[in-house]
Amino acid sequence: MQSNNRSTGEEQPVSQVKPVRITYTAVRGFLLPDIRLSEPPGDLTKPLGMYGHMQKSYLCEHKPITYSRLLLSERLYPICRETDEAATARLATIPDREIARDVILAELVYD
Repeated sequence: MQSNNRSTGEEQPVSQVKPVRITYTAVRGFLLPDIRLSEPPGDLTKPLGMYGHMQKSYLCEHKPITYSRLLLSERLYPICRETDEAATARLATIPDREIARDVILAELVYD
């Protein structure tokens, strides 16, 4: 019996496919899979800034599928951190803080 490998288009015999062992935990009569995310690198443990939190909130409220996909692939926080750093750097280039804040917010909303 042959199994189709869609990612490469090649066929692999079933005997070469490694079985995935999933463990489950019983919680109130339901079996939940034991799924764990990997540990973040040291630089990702520091908290997000205001603009990173704004992007995370926007994705969570308005783009839930993208939010879930990024969260499960462990790319959500690096992307939010990158946005926060870029916005903070942009903020530093504008002399008047109030104008800078409005410019950054407008760029985040319309980009």
